[in-house]
Amino acid sequence: MASADLPAGLLDALRQAGRVVFLTGAGVSAESGVPTFRDALTGLWARFRPEELATPEAFRRNPQLVWDWYRERRRQVAAVAPNPAHCAIATLQARLPHTLLVTQNVDGLHQRAGSVDAVEFHGNLFTNRCRGCGHTAPQGDPQLAAPPPCPECGELMGPGVVWFGEAIPGEALERAWRGASEADIVLAIGTSGLVTPAASLPEVARQGGALVVEVNLQPTPLSAQADFVVTGPAAQSLPAIVAVL
Repeated sequence: MASADLPAGLLDALRQAGRVVFLTGAGVSAESGVPTFRDALTGLWARFRPEELATPEAFRRNPQLVWDWYRERRRQVAAVAPNPAHCAIATLQARLPHTLLVTQNVDGLHQRAGSVDAVEFHGNLFTNRCRGCGHTAPQGDPQLAAPPPCPECGELMGPGVVWFGEAIPGEALERAWRGASEADIVLAIGTSGLVTPAASLPEVARQGGALVVEVNLQPTPLSAQADFVVTGPAAQSLPAIVAVL
């Protein structure tokens, strides 16, 4: 995408912005080839529904089954690389004065591209978390065949992602809401605008007087309310912004 294809006024708005919030969803990761949550349930896993594997109840019922599926999920995600959209966001964070990255993705690709201090709404696939005491730790050995015991309380550690039926971490919510309410611009990138509470962040920002930019392959419920809409792959749109900003 050439800079001439970007909406008029977008670049000037970014140049003048003091505080910018990036909100990213599954569309950004899909451009790296990360399988969607349901696409990952293929082959031996095709007989399961995601809700049968991604809940605290499923882990209590059969921790080995859940661990095995997430080990396969980790293998799939580790095999892909950050795309130009991830890299462009990291570059923009380095160039703009005050930014906050809020992501619904659990794959860690933003960090691998150079972004720091991301607010991870749904946790991180490459950490482990104890549902008993809340202790978190890095994944460790990717070949570990069984869920490890928690060093704090002895219960089994599961993947560090937010499962169905679990709340978004309070610190992530607080940082995201504060960032949106103080933002001058929010860029919603590759997100469907359907999954709450992340879908509410652009509206929180608008109520505070911020401009909202949507970058997506297709229209979403956010499109009609956005001040700027950039239609196309984020891996093309965001580098075009970086090139001329």
